[in-house]
Amino acid sequence: MKCRPEFHLFECFGVELEYMIVDAQSLAVLPVTDRVLWTVAGEYLSEIELGSVSWSNELALHVIELKTTKPASNLEGLVAEFQENVGRINQILAPLGGRLMPTAMHPWMDPHREMRLWPHEHSPIYETLHRVFDCRGHGWANLQSVHLNLPFVGDQEFARLHAAIRLLLPIMPALAASSPVMDGRITGRLDNRLEVYRHNARRIPRVSGAVIPEPVFSKQAYQQEILQPLYRDISPLDPGGIVQFEWLNARGAIARFDRNTIEIRVLDVQECPRADLAVCSLLSRTLQAMCDERWIGLDQQKSFQTELLQAIFLDGIRFAEKAPIRDADYCAAFGFEIPAQGTCTAGQLWRHLYHQAHAKVPFPSEIDAALRIILDNGSLATRIAGSLGDHPSDKLTQCYRRLCECLSEDRMFTPD
Repeated sequence: MKCRPEFHLFECFGVELEYMIVDAQSLAVLPVTDRVLWTVAGEYLSEIELGSVSWSNELALHVIELKTTKPASNLEGLVAEFQENVGRINQILAPLGGRLMPTAMHPWMDPHREMRLWPHEHSPIYETLHRVFDCRGHGWANLQSVHLNLPFVGDQEFARLHAAIRLLLPIMPALAASSPVMDGRITGRLDNRLEVYRHNARRIPRVSGAVIPEPVFSKQAYQQEILQPLYRDISPLDPGGIVQFEWLNARGAIARFDRNTIEIRVLDVQECPRADLAVCSLLSRTLQAMCDERWIGLDQQKSFQTELLQAIFLDGIRFAEKAPIRDADYCAAFGFEIPAQGTCTAGQLWRHLYHQAHAKVPFPSEIDAALRIILDNGSLATRIAGSLGDHPSDKLTQCYRRLCECLSEDRMFTPD
């Protein structure tokens, strides 16, 4: 999100959606993002602006990103704009034998064999990342996410927003997990993208840290405690400073002081833009309530230890909405009381947060319908795993063809 003017908390939003390009028949990855962009621009650009939505490349040549060109005043109004661009890309891909596929991981891609880097504009960045980290693994070559950008002005607003995001981040996978399949099998984790993501920079551990951001609440502290140590760690491997920028930080939410936003990165992409914007809407309303100190004050929000938050987050990666939460103080931070048995699930907490948000200002009907499917039937990962049943290999292609159709038709994926 190119956020040049000063936008205060929740005055605007930036959204980025990443999709795979696959062969329309076999659904194998199809590395033709450059040909798609060339078709529109007449040259191999890394980004093209097409009105309210822009298209851009990613590290892998089979991934294309759709994003808001300028800050949007509301999230709900973006559904039709993103869906129109999905349709346009599918039209371009049809003569190439391709189509777009949603979800956060290709279910059977072999990244060591099939990975191809973007070779055009800005390619030195990708070549450096590949040289340092070896981008052939799933954690670089096979993952698609949603990035939600939220603005702030000054340290006071940054502190409120960063504290709220840091506290809510552990249960975001419960809402957005969409990657239960990797290497052709159901792994037992519902968010495999986050599992491989948190390990993809192990050569320089400070790149992603614990994924849960450290408790720092000013620009100066962020620079001193996160960014500068990160740049120092990687500088022997990047003496030219090619990748020493804020976007190298791979925590689950990163400060972008170059545009005065915090970018949330832990969301798996869903089956259609309506589902993604529904998830973002519930997140943003919940974060706004937290910034307004509806349930607990800012000092209490800041006080939660990274170790506790990471433990909840790791359970979310594995179990999504069924992840157990046993910490009463964490639930109380959202105005939710743990039942007498001493535990609740992340899904129960999200239903509480949905009712809190909907009661204050009802969600638009299409957003509300999408949220109800997620909350009533489980995360997309749960719905995919349920559709595949006990013999996933027999149904894998059929299931992911259905998901491609959901994306092209702006339709939610519901149980068979």
